[in-house]
Amino acid sequence: MKDYRLDIEGYRELCKEIEVLRKYGHDYRMDKGKWAQYVNRLHPQRLKLRVSERIQETASTTTLRLVPVEGYLPPFQAGQYINLFVEIGGVRTSRPYSISSSPTQIAYYDITVRRIQNGFVSDYLLDKIAVGDILESGSPTGNFHYNPLYHGNELVFIAGGSGITPFMSMIREAIDRGLQRKIHLLYGSQTLEEAIFHHELTEKAEHHPSFKYHLILSQPPEGYTGLSGLIDEQMISRLVGDSQDKTFYLCGPPAMYEFCLPALQSLGVPRKRIRRELYGAVSDIHKAPGWPKEVSTQNQVTVDIKGGRAVPQKLKAQTGEPLVVALERNGIQVPTSCRSGECSLCRIKLLSGKVFEFPGEHVRKSDRDHGYVHACESYPLTDLEILL
Repeated sequence: MKDYRLDIEGYRELCKEIEVLRKYGHDYRMDKGKWAQYVNRLHPQRLKLRVSERIQETASTTTLRLVPVEGYLPPFQAGQYINLFVEIGGVRTSRPYSISSSPTQIAYYDITVRRIQNGFVSDYLLDKIAVGDILESGSPTGNFHYNPLYHGNELVFIAGGSGITPFMSMIREAIDRGLQRKIHLLYGSQTLEEAIFHHELTEKAEHHPSFKYHLILSQPPEGYTGLSGLIDEQMISRLVGDSQDKTFYLCGPPAMYEFCLPALQSLGVPRKRIRRELYGAVSDIHKAPGWPKEVSTQNQVTVDIKGGRAVPQKLKAQTGEPLVVALERNGIQVPTSCRSGECSLCRIKLLSGKVFEFPGEHVRKSDRDHGYVHACESYPLTDLEILL
């Protein structure tokens, strides 16, 4: 019978390493009872990180290089993120940022921050944080990473805007380690000047045949001869060719998915071959499909907290912002990580009232059956009663 483990990338090398460790490795029986110490090394609840360098990527984008204040950094898988905790004007909040550096680089994490319109945290990081400042984060987490058992060796990355950051970690790792993966990157940017990592990606594509890179501009300058338009079915088919046996990864603004997901479905790509990362809440929720037109995003509603993890109280919330933002503004901390409706940490129980959830919100069926919603992706439409 064929040993299918031999088809897994790196399996043979791992077997050789096991043999070496059996002869020369550490006998962990001597460390019995120290499991908590080892778990905390790999998955600490909080990390203290110092900004060692600020790298200007574009006019609106800067990479913050973060090193550990003490000890060393826990390992991560390319594509994962850290949840950064900050306190701004008395409001404690958090935002997830993909690690753009390679997992092979164990001395630091790079997070690449782009300024967004009315960006509460991005403005703070770009304008206030300097080299030497200390930041706090959670451990690396997230499911947007390569799995050698299921994803194959032919990968298509579709990125939009700052959605390029997790892909940079994957591309850097594959090239640094010489992994046998064929990667085809389609990167959508409004302008050439705002294309993050463009020069590095171009150079990598020129020197590594297993990596292909296409930049598509949605607002090309006059006389531009490169690719332009939207990453739709025609564009994907033209650049990628046969989509069979390829795994597609998507990361970018919500509007990008409106073109890319239907395009992949039309091309016959099965759902199991599509991986996607959601990048935060939408900026104009009233433009989302299903938003009730009679409800203004400027309305004020009352949120009555009945208890649970918080003291019973009432507070004001705005219909055009996620419920978690209103809670944080009033000093109520809700556990968060992804802030995109994926991790379920910010789940709260809705006792009465109505909220709007972005189409496709990933609430577990058991949570839905018992009245739970994700605070990061729930927008109040009426007065609410909730249980934290």
